[in-house]
Amino acid sequence: MVDKEQVIEVLKKVQDPEIQYDIWSLGLVYNIEIEGSKVKILMTFTTPMCPYGPVLMDDVRRQVSAIDGVGEVMIELTFSPAWSPERMTEEAKIALGI
Repeated sequence: MVDKEQVIEVLKKVQDPEIQYDIWSLGLVYNIEIEGSKVKILMTFTTPMCPYGPVLMDDVRRQVSAIDGVGEVMIELTFSPAWSPERMTEEAKIALGI
């Protein structure tokens, strides 16, 4: 059985290629749903025109798929609400000087 904490730990290893910080701490992941072996991730980018968006989504899909018990990874992209630095963890804000 896939555990939400396992997914979060993997997402903490996925780096935004532009900012060079993990997407979980940046607050790019809005929601994680797990149904059996299916993991659905609701996420965003720092901007709708993010040039690394497809690369980032592929990395999320690849990393989460590697978790034992994951059979399918679905990523839903949203820009509502829009991402802002307020979504970041305090640690990320400090590390990035925000």
